[in-house]
Amino acid sequence: MVCARTAAMLFNRAVDWSLDQRNQRTASRHLLVPKLAVAIALVVSSVAFILATAAINRLTFLLSPVALAIIFLYSLTKRFTAATHFFLGFALAIAPIGAWIAQTGRIDLAPLVLAVGVICWVAGFDLIYATQDYDFDRREGIRSLVVNLGIARSLRLAKWLHIVMFAMLIAFGFAANLGLIYFLGMPFVAAALLYEHRSARRLDVAAINRAFFQSNAFVSAVFLVAICADRLA
Repeated sequence: MVCARTAAMLFNRAVDWSLDQRNQRTASRHLLVPKLAVAIALVVSSVAFILATAAINRLTFLLSPVALAIIFLYSLTKRFTAATHFFLGFALAIAPIGAWIAQTGRIDLAPLVLAVGVICWVAGFDLIYATQDYDFDRREGIRSLVVNLGIARSLRLAKWLHIVMFAMLIAFGFAANLGLIYFLGMPFVAAALLYEHRSARRLDVAAINRAFFQSNAFVSAVFLVAICADRLA
């Protein structure tokens, strides 16, 4: 997971190098590390990911190039489709499927249900985050649903996506045969999502960052604790 995410972030940095320099929000990113170092680290992290999957089981190894292709594709999607937010969700949704395969060596219904939830969750919060780049994306001709729909309708779509995501978390609980403790954690997830959308409505950078980073980190933590507590009970 660490190697795959590192490779994805480095690939994104490489292909958006000049674009990031023109965006005020990301203008200093290219100063963090030289472009050559990005390229070298990208190759190293990609190879390390494939080697790590080979050490788990045969299916994870065979699917590792597919996983890399998917997470790399996301960085290119904004050049040809406004649905880039859903591609990001799809790129992250392969994580629970990959984790399930690593543990069981097969694909079942439960991780697929969770993957749908992840797609909706990520697409929703990426729509919120993308409102910061509305003016820049319009000026640069970057494809985005926020540009197509406008900020108000994008925030409404994000809300509906998170409603679907919450429903998928409930469905996952049944598909994975989880117990009462897991379901007792779901109101906390709902509260975090509600806080995220209330913060996003203010449309200032600080509020959006709180919505994006704090709320989603809390959702992840609650989900993990709820599953672990349920399995250990």
